[in-house]
Amino acid sequence: MGKGGGCVPSKKRQPSSAEGSAAATATATTATNNAPIEADEETHETASVAVNSTNAQSVTATLKIFIVYYSMYGHVEKLAKRMKKGVDGVEGVEAVLYRVPETLPADVLDHMKAPSKNPEVPEIKAAELAEADGVLFGFPTRFGCMAAQMKAFFDSSGQLWKEQTLAGKPAGFFVSTGTQGGGQEATAWTAITQLAHHGMLFVPIGYTFGAGMFKMDSIRGGSPYGAGVYAGDGTREPTETELGLAEHQGKYMAGVVKRLCQA
Repeated sequence: MGKGGGCVPSKKRQPSSAEGSAAATATATTATNNAPIEADEETHETASVAVNSTNAQSVTATLKIFIVYYSMYGHVEKLAKRMKKGVDGVEGVEAVLYRVPETLPADVLDHMKAPSKNPEVPEIKAAELAEADGVLFGFPTRFGCMAAQMKAFFDSSGQLWKEQTLAGKPAGFFVSTGTQGGGQEATAWTAITQLAHHGMLFVPIGYTFGAGMFKMDSIRGGSPYGAGVYAGDGTREPTETELGLAEHQGKYMAGVVKRLCQA
């Protein structure tokens, strides 16, 4: 699971819990018909162990969605945390938060009045993406494209690209912009090239958030490409609608990953 291709259906896939149960039952029935009466109890006991073993494997197999982000002032991080709540709410799926390495020197960050990074969220190396069953990438915009920190992270994934390790893994985006028209759609759209070269599967949310996607009574970030927030001059906080969209994206992505893995 999660090694070199996500949960892309395979011709050599292992039997599901239901298939395993059916196979075990069929084996038990055949053995019972062909064996002496005395062996009946032992045969059923063996079948029960096989079924329980298959079910145990099904229960303990938790799918992993990595939420990988860069956040300078905390807006993207707040979306990421709410997104994790959505993922974790889907049975059998777990979200893991990671942040990409900072590329700016400390004195520049101090001059920009950027707060310290959250020490509870570990930095990720590109090679670790191979362990995920799906990935959600979050970043602020820089003139309609992802921030340089996230681009540097993608630039460090050359070995994964060479081996096509991430091919078939589902991935999505969420963003932060300073203004309306500042790149809520363009920032995600221009990032799709990164997924294409890795052979990853882009998973937009469309209009699955329902009525929340059509609200016009207040400023709201987000688009059919993914969740989003308007940061303004850095002092504006994400609204409940923006956070709700992030949670929805996490839940939606978890459902997609789960379906791919069970196919």
